[in-house]
Amino acid sequence: MSVSTSPDEDAVACLYGVASGIFRRNGLDVTVTAANSGAATSAGVIGGSIDVGKASLLGLIAGHTKGIPFTLVAPASMYDSSAPVAGTLVRSDSSIKAARDLNGKTVSVQSLKGFLQIAFMNWIDEHGGDSSSIKYIEFSPSAASAALLAGRTDAATFANPSLAATLNTKKARVFAWTCDSVGKYYLQAGYFCSMDYVTKNPDVVARFAKSVADASAYTNTHLAETVDMISKFTGVSPDDITHMTRVTCGTKLDPAQIQPIVDLAVKYKIIPARFDAREMIDPALRS
Repeated sequence: MSVSTSPDEDAVACLYGVASGIFRRNGLDVTVTAANSGAATSAGVIGGSIDVGKASLLGLIAGHTKGIPFTLVAPASMYDSSAPVAGTLVRSDSSIKAARDLNGKTVSVQSLKGFLQIAFMNWIDEHGGDSSSIKYIEFSPSAASAALLAGRTDAATFANPSLAATLNTKKARVFAWTCDSVGKYYLQAGYFCSMDYVTKNPDVVARFAKSVADASAYTNTHLAETVDMISKFTGVSPDDITHMTRVTCGTKLDPAQIQPIVDLAVKYKIIPARFDAREMIDPALRS
């Protein structure tokens, strides 16, 4: 079974599932590869060259409304406001303190109209600023960090491990945990398959989902054991990973943890209309 994911920490359950033998004990031979983009992963899953992909939930929601034939089969990262792993940074010497201070300014995002940008916009609008007045520019995490610290952007949205690495320079500070504007606990990314693959391989999909759940339950409480594998996969130093807030991985698909993202997508016109989040989940795996 081939699994494609961006080189982020929230691939930890799959990485550990391979390294620990969890997949093998459930009768699966899994290979995890790092993808250059979510679009490449989605194209591979729909085209059949990839069995399982991991992608941002917002992107999957947009794809669902366009009729792209895929279904969620397992959760990846959860956003937990008590242990935030994504937010917005400004330089340590910046005068920017409040949402309105960013009006008319330039903010880098990892993906234009991606989740971090939409969550940021929601936070700004809820706190007295005007998100429509801000100029958004798309940068990779490393480029975003360099641009922020050099003063070429006024703020930047990040997720760990890039957020932690930038903070560790001591030249940046947290402006706001902007993802809190969406909710206290919700799904940010998930594993998905094409409908064709799920229809032809229901038992394989069920064993994959169980393996990911088992691996997530373990890695959520044994953080030190996964530092080296995450460092190797993401290219972030073990020290940065050790000292950052680690991601929480989900253990089951819950529509209530998906619906807030659907509603946010409607608010900012990413999708045309609201739908029931249950539609996105493989019926055999709905909680």
